[in-house]
Amino acid sequence: MLRVNRPLTLAGFETGKMKRLQICQGIFVTLLMCTTLAHSVDDLDPTVSDKVSDISDLSTEDPTSPTDETEEVTEITDHAGDTEEIKSEKDHSEPKKELTANEIRGNELYEAALSLMNQTKQDEQEAYTLLQSAAELGHVESLQKVAWARLLGRHLKPNITQAAEMFEYLAQQGNVDAQMGLGFMFATGIGKNSSQAKALIHYTFGALGGSQLAQMALAYRYWSGISVASSCETALTHYRKVSHTVADEVSLTGNRAVQRVRLLDEVDSPGSSPALLDDDLIQYYQFLAEKGDVQAQVGLGQLHYQGGRGVEQDHQRALNYFVQAAEAGNTNAMAFLGKMYLEGSSVVKQSNETALKYFKRAADQNNAVGQSGLGLLYLHGRGVPQDYKLAFKYFTQAAEQGWVDGQLQLGNMYFSGLGVRRDYKMAIKYFNLASQSGHVLAFYNLAQMQASGTGMVRSCHTSVELFKNVAERGRWGEMLMEAHTAYWDSRHTQALVTYMLLAELGYEVAQSNAAFILDRHETELFKQGEGFARALMYWGRAASQGYAVARVKLGDYHYYGYGTSVDYETAAAHYRLASEQQHNAQAMFNLGYMHEQGLGLKQDMHLAKRFYDMAAEASADAQVPVALALAKLAFLFSFKYFEDFQWLDIDENNIEEILGPDWDIYLMAVLSVIIATLILFRRPPPPMAV
Repeated sequence: MLRVNRPLTLAGFETGKMKRLQICQGIFVTLLMCTTLAHSVDDLDPTVSDKVSDISDLSTEDPTSPTDETEEVTEITDHAGDTEEIKSEKDHSEPKKELTANEIRGNELYEAALSLMNQTKQDEQEAYTLLQSAAELGHVESLQKVAWARLLGRHLKPNITQAAEMFEYLAQQGNVDAQMGLGFMFATGIGKNSSQAKALIHYTFGALGGSQLAQMALAYRYWSGISVASSCETALTHYRKVSHTVADEVSLTGNRAVQRVRLLDEVDSPGSSPALLDDDLIQYYQFLAEKGDVQAQVGLGQLHYQGGRGVEQDHQRALNYFVQAAEAGNTNAMAFLGKMYLEGSSVVKQSNETALKYFKRAADQNNAVGQSGLGLLYLHGRGVPQDYKLAFKYFTQAAEQGWVDGQLQLGNMYFSGLGVRRDYKMAIKYFNLASQSGHVLAFYNLAQMQASGTGMVRSCHTSVELFKNVAERGRWGEMLMEAHTAYWDSRHTQALVTYMLLAELGYEVAQSNAAFILDRHETELFKQGEGFARALMYWGRAASQGYAVARVKLGDYHYYGYGTSVDYETAAAHYRLASEQQHNAQAMFNLGYMHEQGLGLKQDMHLAKRFYDMAAEASADAQVPVALALAKLAFLFSFKYFEDFQWLDIDENNIEEILGPDWDIYLMAVLSVIIATLILFRRPPPPMAV
């Protein structure tokens, strides 16, 4: 089936024979190094990053510089032809091996399981039961899936020991995803003794073999400099490979939404998460839809069509809602019905003619989604003669109304010069517009242009960030919601292991959520005392990706000595970063307190007041704590005034002797009671009943 929403292909991104030669060299050097280290890798110190980086640098290919566009395309085409020719010769020269009865049965069970898992409404519990039966017959792909299920507790009872045994067996058979599994276990110390050196070796073998998870883990390590020397170009190489696969899987409907929900935010502000819809709200919309409310029908149809926000993807229910709304004359429903028929699914048979009918009905009423759909039909000649000018016209109309697909396709047409003069600046303009709405292909196309310097100055840093964004929108991102569900179902260990896996892939939300669970000691996965040290590591990784709360947490851990020794100066440094870079009110308040007390910073009442005032300006929630702190500060100023004039023969040390070291907390508590009393008495009286 012709893909209606292809990722942009730029010249100079993949090479042919030179690429093959570099990969072979990388594999050869890696095998040589691993053979040398086979007997000594157990003795490696996992904390020595320079030793590990020497191994990984030898085994990682460097990206090649972009070459001429015409030569590159020709080289790729010729290389593909050579591959097909070699494959054909191999098929004729090697006789097919006869399958045993167990192998035939294993294949049947595996295919049946995949059929269940590939349906829109998945019945994964039954699918994994079939996979387990196939694994018992020795089916390799089933063993791989069952091993991950045992490790993560997905649809099967968790059994880390059994998962490790399966991964070791599969790795000996050359399975690349098993290499990723072992790398994760060595990296985190789950089921294995922690060894960053072994983790890096397994990640490298998995990445060279094509494991996308291993490529992401390795890319993140080189991007952040974790146990290896930081290398932007190496990270770019691995992220680009994963992103290309993710972009290829994007259809007309787009990927399922990746919900990045922070557990800390949910605990601090229950019910405030914009990423999830409350069950009562969904039921209310369902009630409205059943009563004939067209807007509710369209909204629920879109939710079930793409999934996300706590709603399961269900094309059958989406179709029902869209049909009801379309019959009532809603143009959005007509356009989305056109999308469903254009793409096809297990619920709707693909039909260009039906798609054209719905798109045209919507477009005739100036609906942007319908206009974009008509543009796609004319662009690819599906159900209509191919006409770039008409496609450009409809995409322009959709883009002018702010529809993201129209913006993306206009960018593609300007980039490729289809029906319009090639213009990279206009392509960048429309890709940027589409990226602001979160379209994954817009990020991918911008990353490709940044990586090659097409139409702009080349930037490795920016292209890696864009490719990382695309890679994190792969199907593995759905595990974020699985971990979230597991946590609120009190399956904390399962949630933690899943978040730790995603944290290894570079998901900042997973890193902060793993740190949150470890901080609260809600699992017995690790020994007593390890929780804070591991949480400190994950808070650090999340903070390095720009999460302000994680930076404040780092300051708290150094202030109180959680997982590390007490270090007020380091705590102040983290608070200052969060204050200056992210304008975090909590960090400003903490800096004010440290200036007030002289902890890690010079004691300075004026600077303390300044930071307290900044905290109140940065967040309305900080105004009450700041008011109490300023009241206490005023008391200290008054006390200092009397002390300077020797009207009182009492100093601060004497106060601590009389009231104890926490006298300032008692003072703030008294002030809180006074303020609350004043608010209570100043409250306006209730209106009189008539």
